[in-house]
Amino acid sequence: MNQNLLIKNCKPVGNGYDGKKSLDIRIEDGKISEISEAIEQADTEVSFDALGAFISAGWMDMHVHFREPGFEHKETIETGCRAAAFGGFTEVACMPNTKPPIHTRDVVEYIRKKAEDEAVSVHPIGCVTKDRAGKSIAEMADMKKGGAVAFSDDGDPVYNSQVMRVALEYSSMLNMPIINHEEDLELSRPGHMNEGEVSTRLGLDGTPGIAEETMIARDILLAGFTGGHVHVAHISTRKAVDLIRQAKEEGINVTTEVCAHHFDLTDEEIEKRKFDTNVKMHPPLRTADDVEAMIEGLADGTIDVICTDHAPHAIEEKEVEFIYAPNGIIGLGTVWSLTVKRLLQPRKLSMDQILEKIVIKPREILNLDIPEIAVGEHANLTVFNTDEKWIYTPKRVRSKSRNSPYLNEELTGRATAIYNNGKLIVNTIDG
Repeated sequence: MNQNLLIKNCKPVGNGYDGKKSLDIRIEDGKISEISEAIEQADTEVSFDALGAFISAGWMDMHVHFREPGFEHKETIETGCRAAAFGGFTEVACMPNTKPPIHTRDVVEYIRKKAEDEAVSVHPIGCVTKDRAGKSIAEMADMKKGGAVAFSDDGDPVYNSQVMRVALEYSSMLNMPIINHEEDLELSRPGHMNEGEVSTRLGLDGTPGIAEETMIARDILLAGFTGGHVHVAHISTRKAVDLIRQAKEEGINVTTEVCAHHFDLTDEEIEKRKFDTNVKMHPPLRTADDVEAMIEGLADGTIDVICTDHAPHAIEEKEVEFIYAPNGIIGLGTVWSLTVKRLLQPRKLSMDQILEKIVIKPREILNLDIPEIAVGEHANLTVFNTDEKWIYTPKRVRSKSRNSPYLNEELTGRATAIYNNGKLIVNTIDG
């Protein structure tokens, strides 16, 4: 049921707005019906006072793990949507490393059905290969009919080059991207962190950057050969960014994303935090030079999207020795604060550039409608600030899991509300 709503005292940004003027936005039957100053509230609508916060078209995270079906002890679609709403996201695309994996139309439709009453829209990403085994192509066309928006074997790379070639040819006929986890397994395993000075000092097996870069180079060549669209998941090294930049200059259909932790943290955190498993992820945290390369790639447009790779794990799974812990951290609740700290406040990117990375580009890549703040448009909105200081305590985590390196840290900036699918979600800090 659509909720008629009057949003008071908000400052629109994006879509030609500069965030300098406070306006009111009226929403009727799920659509924006009026944008003006000092709109009077009608008896039939709810009023939400944004208190001078910014408002933009709704944010999207195109790389999350909601774990359902099969791993509901880590996260469910319901709790994942709750975490996404708290982070300011109105739409997400969920990865297929579930049990069963998202490799058939019925699993795609199951996820869509489970999420249909949520304020956050969930778009399933189907597998490239059956069972994510890397051998035979999954039923791509049928999954698209069921609502899949892309294809990926996620934590497992499509390792066989002939399989990847065929996948790119099939997916190009469907006008959908292949999202590949770029990793040469023979070079990377059994790495537990970035290979370099810190891993040597700590005595841990490392994963070198070339394990990522080699696979990216292969996929760029295959994309150029087939005309297909490769989307490079969670890029993490300077050389990888250089490869993407060169491929784009040559007109090859390649896009990429970066996780917030890869433009914020370095491999030194593992030493500083004495093997805290909440700084273990894959690809691993890299060097300060790689972090700077992520920011440079975002600024010049080489990197298209900011994402989280939100990867929940149960407490007992992470509270083990570092080498035995699973990779991954939750990220939906902290990505905006990290973006403010590392990109907006130091003026590495403008507000418009950031919104392009979290509103426009993810939807362009996945061929989804791009929301706008305009009369007549469906209301898909995020309300947020850039200056509120708050502490990310365990009680403020909306995910079912707690595996974050940012727990109990003071952060700046957060999303205060979203509106989507006819529903308003207000993010009271402890609610």
